[in-house]
Amino acid sequence: MTPFLGELIGTMVLIIFGGGVVGGVLMKKSKAEDAGWIVITVGWGLAVTMGVYAVGNYSGAHLNPAVTLGFATIGDFPWADVPMYLVAQMIGAILGAVIVYFQYLPHWGETEDQGAKLSVFATIPAIRHPLSNVISEVVGTFVLVLGLLAIGANEFTEGLNPLIVGALIVAIGLSLGGTTGYAINPARDLGPRIAHFFLPIPGKGTSDWKYAWVPVVGPILGGVYGALFYQKFFEGVNNPAFWVVSIVILAIFAAAQVSIRKINAIHN
Repeated sequence: MTPFLGELIGTMVLIIFGGGVVGGVLMKKSKAEDAGWIVITVGWGLAVTMGVYAVGNYSGAHLNPAVTLGFATIGDFPWADVPMYLVAQMIGAILGAVIVYFQYLPHWGETEDQGAKLSVFATIPAIRHPLSNVISEVVGTFVLVLGLLAIGANEFTEGLNPLIVGALIVAIGLSLGGTTGYAINPARDLGPRIAHFFLPIPGKGTSDWKYAWVPVVGPILGGVYGALFYQKFFEGVNNPAFWVVSIVILAIFAAAQVSIRKINAIHN
């Protein structure tokens, strides 16, 4: 199997299980209906585990553009292979979403909630505030990539890496996912959102393209910063990019704080 096919199939598996658990919890007349957030987070953790086990030996199982770009930024992955990986991840995410659509084929018409239908494919923020939403995605993906690099550096995880990575995804979902639904992966959100746009889902409503940039920009910034942070503080390598990205992220944090203060002042 080629690395391209590995990333495609691995990401497809990720979305089949991840989107599938959301569909099970949110779709009307599903036997898993209303199972709750813990089921969704555990399902996503297992989705990542299965994806990594499936193709880890063939592509390294990035399954996530933020991971690929983060690793490339610190020299752990060749930039020449980045476009191939990103394309494979996007195709895999779209195909996985299409399979989830067919899995719940009779349930779309039974489900009236347009937000629930979109949530099977893409993320929706609990409180829509773009700058704050970007921060949530930055923090979640920062922890993800930092965690991946730390896990890979420990010999005791040999053979158990996929399980430990799955546990990391569950931890992120439980602790940090309640604000935006924790995309922490541009392909995981954008690929299925594209599928949602084109698929003939009855009464599906909008694909919410105004929000679509958040789960792309936030994870990329967070993934790159997580890798740079690991390189600086764990490996002792001084990369000028660390300070550039630090300034960008601090500016976003400051702008979000100012915006929230203005909103609170108006409400009060």
